[in-house]
Amino acid sequence: MISDEMKHYLEGLVSERPKHILEMEQQAEEGHVPIMDLIGMEALLQIIRLHKPKRILEIGTAIGYSSIRMIQASPESKLVTVERDHERFSQAIDNISKANMDESIKVLEGDALELVEEIQHSGPYDLIFIDAAKGQYKRFFQQFEQMLVPGGVIVSDNVLFRGYVAKENEEIDSRRFRKLTEKIRSYNEFLLEQRHFTTSILPVGDGMAVSIYDNGKELGQKGKNDG
Repeated sequence: MISDEMKHYLEGLVSERPKHILEMEQQAEEGHVPIMDLIGMEALLQIIRLHKPKRILEIGTAIGYSSIRMIQASPESKLVTVERDHERFSQAIDNISKANMDESIKVLEGDALELVEEIQHSGPYDLIFIDAAKGQYKRFFQQFEQMLVPGGVIVSDNVLFRGYVAKENEEIDSRRFRKLTEKIRSYNEFLLEQRHFTTSILPVGDGMAVSIYDNGKELGQKGKNDG
C-alpha cells in the first residue's frame, strides 16, 4: 500500500477524465457505491492496453464504472459483466447507455455463480476481472478460470483489503473484518499455489492480484529441468 502523500501525488498525474466519468465517480461517492480508486483503475487500464483482450468478463458491475473505462481503454473489446444488486444493475444499464456502449457491454443481472451457462456462452475470455463479494473470490476463480484462454489474465481487486491482510487478527477490531481478512489471506495463498498460473500481487489501489494462465507451464518447466 502506498502512503497518502504518494497517492495524492499520483492522482494528480492522472489524465483528465471525461465529464460522464466524473459524473459517475460523483454518483458512486454520493450513493456509497464502492468503485476502483484512480490509481488502481489506471493500473487495470494499462494491463488491458498491454494485453489487448478481445473478450472480457467482469464479476461485479456496480454502476458500470469499470466496465465503461475498460472499453474506453480497449474499444475493440467485448465485455460481459454481472451484477446481482437490482438497483446497481439498473444504474449500470443507464450509465452504459449514456456512454453509447450498449453494443460493447452486455450486463447480466444475478449471481455470477448461478449464471455460469449464460456467461460461458459469450466466452472464452482473454481477461477476467473479479471485483465482487470478497468472501467468494476463490469460488469465482475456480468457476471461471476454465473459461479463460491460454495466456489469459485474471485480475482480482481488493486483495490487500485496506492493509488488514498484513495485520495480526488481534489488531482488527471488527469480527466481520477479521473473518473477511482471513478469507482474503487464504485467497492470496490459493492464487500463489495455482500450478498453471503465475501470480503477482501489486500494492496499488486496495491491492490487485494479476494471474497469468499458462496451461503448458508445468510441462515447460519439467522439460527445462530434464535438459
